Formats: sequence, C-alpha cells, structure tokens
Amino acid sequence: MNTAWLLWSLLFGCAGLGFFLYGKKQRAIVPLVCGLALMLFPYAVSNVYFLVPTGIVLICIPRFLKI
Repeated sequence: MNTAWLLWSLLFGCAGLGFFLYGKKQRAIVPLVCGLALMLFPYAVSNVYFLVPTGIVLICIPRFLKI
C-alpha cells in the first residue's frame, strides 16, 4: 500500500460521503450515485495515477450534470 493512495482514498471517500448524504436528503440521484461511486471505487483501483483523475471527474459530475 502506498501512503499517497491511502490519503487520496480518504479524501475521495469523505467527499463521496458528503455527496451521498446531500443526494439522499435532497432526493437527487446524480449526487447520490456519484457519492456511492466515490466511496467505492478506491477499493477497485490500486494505481494513484488512475485514482486521482477518476475521483476529480466524479466530483465534477454533479456540478455540470443537473438532473
């Protein structure tokens, strides 16, 4: 395990929890799904160079996709 991977996973997991709780409270599907994805995808990705861009894209999706 890499320290950078651990810290980035923690950051994306916390952001995912925030999106998930916001989506659940507001009954908004996009932040809810992005939150789940942000919390779960670090378990499947072991490469930091793939983890960071994917996490940034998942964080940006609710900003640009309003449904």
